[in-house]
Amino acid sequence: MSRLFGTDGVRGLANVDITAELALNLATAAAHVLGRDARAAGRKPKAVVGRDPRASGEFLSAAVVAGLASAGVDVHNVGVLPTPAVAFLTADMDAHFGVMLSASHNAMPDNGIKFFAAGGHKLPDAVEDEIAAQMHATWERPIGAEVGRVHENRAGQARYVAHLLASLPNRLDNLTVVLDCAHGAASEVSPEVFRLAGADVFEIGASPDGLNINDGYGSTHLDRLKAAVRDRGADLGIAHDGDADRCLAVDADGEEIDGDQIMGILALALKERGALAQDTLVATVMSNLGLLQAMQREGIEVRQTGVGDRYVLEAMRAGKFSLGGEQSGHVIMLDHGTTGDGVLTGLMLAARMAQTRRSIADLGTVMTRLPQVLVNVKGVDKARVETDPVLQEAIAAEESALAGSGRVLLRKSGTEPLVRVMVEAATAEQAQDVAQRLVAVVKDRLTL
Repeated sequence: MSRLFGTDGVRGLANVDITAELALNLATAAAHVLGRDARAAGRKPKAVVGRDPRASGEFLSAAVVAGLASAGVDVHNVGVLPTPAVAFLTADMDAHFGVMLSASHNAMPDNGIKFFAAGGHKLPDAVEDEIAAQMHATWERPIGAEVGRVHENRAGQARYVAHLLASLPNRLDNLTVVLDCAHGAASEVSPEVFRLAGADVFEIGASPDGLNINDGYGSTHLDRLKAAVRDRGADLGIAHDGDADRCLAVDADGEEIDGDQIMGILALALKERGALAQDTLVATVMSNLGLLQAMQREGIEVRQTGVGDRYVLEAMRAGKFSLGGEQSGHVIMLDHGTTGDGVLTGLMLAARMAQTRRSIADLGTVMTRLPQVLVNVKGVDKARVETDPVLQEAIAAEESALAGSGRVLLRKSGTEPLVRVMVEAATAEQAQDVAQRLVAVVKDRLTL
């Protein structure tokens, strides 16, 4: 039987996969599992609940709040805020857990439910599975004064903004920034905090109506941001996704600064301040080889993990590292937050520009991106990708031919019957040639 929880909570088509009934039952199950320690100590559990602006979030958050309160949890409903804000408030308000309703960068018809443990940390798989199992258990309903109370708490945004400002090493005076908020959860917060930090701010994608989230705006649709930066003569463009846990950037000429470059820029800034724990950056195996080479030149070790921010976070917490992230722009700075924070990342990039008086394009030259080719090979037996001897021999031969000037990565999809073939090389033509040779072997050896 497949797991209810995916790599980032429970997600699907709202009112079909993610229904009010599911939200209610999931909330009551979470109340029993995540509120257990509070009840054992004779206290009533407390939870923070937030959402992004999707229309479906209105009825789904109402169902979550109702489920929690009916199970004896006091609820602080903080309304529309970024995912990292809910994680922060869970810790800042000393809540026993937090709930965020969002489908991140997905289209508006989708929605999702994710939980944070006390302290604002993501849940381990085992705890998620316990919540899923609890949905089918019988339970005694509290009555009278034991039912949960619901507080409409609109002070959360101010607390989060104050936290972001306190995290900045310097102000952003004399910088002009265009913010693309994806008509999402950061549409109020991001412009507010950038202005309070001293930047001149222009906004696009900052008028959510419940239906337009991620629709042609945000970190997965950069064309409008690129044009706006050029038209305004801005120094920097920042793009968030729907729940603002990611950040990509655009330079003054409208060129993209991707997550790898962002991590490189921030790693050097932190190292310079003595704030890069153990002079180590945590990145996934999909980060460009150019980042690894650049960090090696700068005396920074790179620890690589599997793909997914949860694996980055696990490695960071285990090794007590302070910076990690993904090529997609999901950057985690553990000294300031427990999860990826797109607003914080954008602020830190702008702060580095203001401090060094260098353009983001110039800062981005910390690394040279090697040409990268990624091919998804469908309809294959992905289970044999690591054991087929002929395929493994072909991979070894291609890696030997690249001789350190590139790399090969084949990995199976976690959700589909396909294998991802990724090749980096000195030229795009070379990368394409190597990729096509390996794709041919994959099809020949693994086709179902």
